[in-house]
Amino acid sequence: MLRAQQAEGDDPRPALTASASGDDLARLPAAPVPQSSSTGAPSPQDQPGQSTQGTSGALQTKRILGIIPNFRAVSADVKLPPETVKEKFTDATEDSFDYSSIFIPAVLAGYGMHENSVPQFRQGAAGYGRYFWHSAVDQTSENYMVEFVFPTVFRQDARYYTLGHGGFFKRTGYALSRAVVTRSNSGDPAFNVSEVFGAGAAAGISNLYYPSASRSVGNTATQCVLDVAIDAGSFWFREFWPDINRRAFRNKYSQAPAEK
Repeated sequence: MLRAQQAEGDDPRPALTASASGDDLARLPAAPVPQSSSTGAPSPQDQPGQSTQGTSGALQTKRILGIIPNFRAVSADVKLPPETVKEKFTDATEDSFDYSSIFIPAVLAGYGMHENSVPQFRQGAAGYGRYFWHSAVDQTSENYMVEFVFPTVFRQDARYYTLGHGGFFKRTGYALSRAVVTRSNSGDPAFNVSEVFGAGAAAGISNLYYPSASRSVGNTATQCVLDVAIDAGSFWFREFWPDINRRAFRNKYSQAPAEK
């Protein structure tokens, strides 16, 4: 009994009495055995968490501000397999026929009417309608040429891969350069044949539905340069959109696209 009382202060288990039976001993919980630190296995709370896809604050969304198509933007630090032909076709279709695809033609139509770029369209509501449907067809034609036809033929990846880190000028230079530099299907950098020549092909096709007075080599070249410049500007906006979304809108537009 004396030994049992002495052990009571050291052992957290209940002290044994002299009358304890063998069954009583069997029912007593075993004392926890401390793990040896020599195993090197960290406890669950010490294990590092798995990294999330992309970098913090550099997650792209399906649409910018809910009104500008952003389906082919890839979040920073995300590595994807090459696009299939079907996926390239899907990208072009989403950029052309999503409800948000109306925004850019609407803006370009207003600008064209203000500048009276095609006098044959005239002014007023009817004139704006003519500018709008021509701009919409221009956009659709360019999307399929730049995102589907030429990337398929030349095995290029027309998606925009966000840099997401570095200073403002570094990221600006990177974004604008994507108009002439892209990735091949193998992931290597390559001259952006899809963008430059795809825009040129779309500008040439536009001669089929614009008034004859607008069908000139100069107008076609101007349209090509304008399309490439607009895409370069959109790349810049895509690059900084995750930062704008996080800082100005507190991730209000936080639904990220399923990376393909």
